[in-house]
Amino acid sequence: MSTKRPTTTSTAACWGPIARLKAELQTADAVVVGAGSGLSSAAGLTYSGERFEKNFADFIAKYHFRDMYSAGFYPFPTSESYWAYWSRHILCNRYDRLPGQPYADLRALLERKEHFVLTTNVDHCFQSAGFDKRRLFYTQGDYGLWQCSLPCCQKTYDNEPAVRRMAAEQRQMRIPSELIPHCPVCGRPMSMNLRCDETFVQDAGWYAARGRYEEFLRRHENGRVLYLELGVGGNTPSIIKYPFWRLALQNPDAVYACVNLEEAAAPRELAGRSICIGEDIGAVLARLRA
Repeated sequence: MSTKRPTTTSTAACWGPIARLKAELQTADAVVVGAGSGLSSAAGLTYSGERFEKNFADFIAKYHFRDMYSAGFYPFPTSESYWAYWSRHILCNRYDRLPGQPYADLRALLERKEHFVLTTNVDHCFQSAGFDKRRLFYTQGDYGLWQCSLPCCQKTYDNEPAVRRMAAEQRQMRIPSELIPHCPVCGRPMSMNLRCDETFVQDAGWYAARGRYEEFLRRHENGRVLYLELGVGGNTPSIIKYPFWRLALQNPDAVYACVNLEEAAAPRELAGRSICIGEDIGAVLARLRA
């Protein structure tokens, strides 16, 4: 495996950042993608504004919610109202939506490349866009899964049929009491399989995906590896951002790229081997594909 990059650092520095990133995508032996919420936002899956107001006008009027994210932490007075909100939230962010053009463009860019995706997103957009699920590691859960709220066991449960029924049968921001989900093992209430506290369930599928990701990193410790970070903010840098910096620093032939509308930066130690693009992710991916 060659350890020389296709251009010298001084030559690459004369290019525009998108041209540099396009060249790295074309010549990399492997691409590790780290995707955060900014990628889904670029695809139109925003949690505030018109989309929020259209789907949750009644909840906004009653509870004065400002966005879908913060509304998910609201202490609803009853389980019926809690699941009325969450069934709608799951439906519009997991089942009744298209993944968007940025996901299609990213898939096309990676189609013939050795690649793996690590993501903190829970909206399932990668699989909806046709990515191979064996090349995906969802670290923070999935809107499409429930778990025991205790939890009594490390199992998760698909929720689509139940969620669709909740959304269809709710009235005045309440679901029928008989639709409240309970754990089939211990009978306790179900909760979302989202990492927000120590009760988060990492089931067998989660561990299998982590194993595939770690094996991919082991196989590509050396050589021309592109660590491509898309829309990762500062809330959980220890999951994607810091590990990508560390991995790039350990491999002198690796390049770290960060595309983020507001927070595109890299450590000084990666000067000459980093590409930072502070532009809309969707526009950048479209130009890379052109």
